[in-house]
Amino acid sequence: MGSVRKASAWLGLVDDNDDERYYDDDYSEGTDSGDAWVTDPRVKVATDSAEERGRRIGTVTPDSFRDARAIGELFREGVPVIMNLTAMEPADAKRVVDFAAGLIFGLRGSIDRVSNRVFLLTPANTEIINGDPAARRSDGFFNQS
Repeated sequence: MGSVRKASAWLGLVDDNDDERYYDDDYSEGTDSGDAWVTDPRVKVATDSAEERGRRIGTVTPDSFRDARAIGELFREGVPVIMNLTAMEPADAKRVVDFAAGLIFGLRGSIDRVSNRVFLLTPANTEIINGDPAARRSDGFFNQS
């Protein structure tokens, strides 16, 4: 195909029939079964394996108090939840924190402040490891004395 023809096809002035040569004859239009895309059964989807092992963390950025239900549903399933309340009005954010406090009290979890208006809700069976730099220095790993 010449450069003028390519430019005309790119602009949509002429039909570009040049791409028909790339189609394989094994795939005719009538062989589609109408099924959705099927993944090879040997392939595990990441979310399935993460759910089986209990390695999921939910992140919720609510816009209003109505979105607190998503936080409660995830936490009730035993999933740690990161609540990002930075997009909310201060009054609604306080209501969501009160709701979360009730959740963790009722389900024996814990709540930790990650940063300003960002909180981590953890279920009862989750251990939080503090990354305090002072604790790491005491083990002598980098101690050159």
